[in-house]
Order: sequence, then structure tokens, then C-alpha cells
Amino acid sequence: MSLPGFPDAAPLAGLTGGLLIGLAAAIMLLGAGRIAGVSGIAARAFGLADSSMPRTGAWAFVIGLPLGALIVTRLTDTPAPSFAAPITLVIAGLIVGIGTRLGSGCTSGHGVCGMSRLSQRSLVATATFMITGFATVALMNAAF
Repeated sequence: MSLPGFPDAAPLAGLTGGLLIGLAAAIMLLGAGRIAGVSGIAARAFGLADSSMPRTGAWAFVIGLPLGALIVTRLTDTPAPSFAAPITLVIAGLIVGIGTRLGSGCTSGHGVCGMSRLSQRSLVATATFMITGFATVALMNAAF
């Protein structure tokens, strides 16, 4: 990521992103009284889960995620990332969706919100996410 006046802004961008994620999670918990778990919010937006969150609020959250990334790429002259083919993204999204249902949440709900509350279930879920991610990267690097 290249920010004007900062030749190597990757650490700054990571710190800023982390602070914003933490701030958003805190605002959601303190302001709305709910965990900022993206999979649960997305399920609510599509009518797949019952929640106290209004569907319009869920849609605003879901639409705001890629919109926020788009705004940052435009403001910082960062090239937009290239993605896989649409069918690959759909299949990957379905697999992730199944995993979040099996794990009763996603990395945002367990990793950001649950870990900060020292939830045992979230500690185990996050460790599982991380171990699986490490193993996947190791296998992909070995295979390619």
C-alpha cells in the first residue's frame, strides 16, 4: 500500500486497519449491544438468521465492507486487488459460509470480539482457524 508521503506504509496501514476494526467492534458492542460477527450479520441480511439487528442495518454493514475497501484504494492510489474468477469466488464463499455455520461464527466474531472477551469457545475456534490457515498455506506452497 502506498500512502502519499509514506514510501513504505504497510506497517502504518496494518496498524490503522487493526485500530479501525477494533474501534468498529467496540462501537457495535457498546452501541448496539451485539457482536460484530460478519457471518452472522451477513446471514441476517439474507434472511438466514434471526437477530435483533434490523435487516437494513445488516445490509448497510455488508455493503460497507467492500465499499470501504474501494474508498481506501481510490484515496491512496492503491491498485485494486485482482481476484480469482467469479465462479471460484462463489465456491470459496460457499465453503467459508459452511465453515462459519459449523464453527458457530467467523474470524471477526470469534477472533476479534470473542478473544477480547476471553471466550473459551472463541479461543478454540480462533486457534482452529489459525492452524487450518497455516496448514493450507504450507500445503499450497509445497504443491506449487
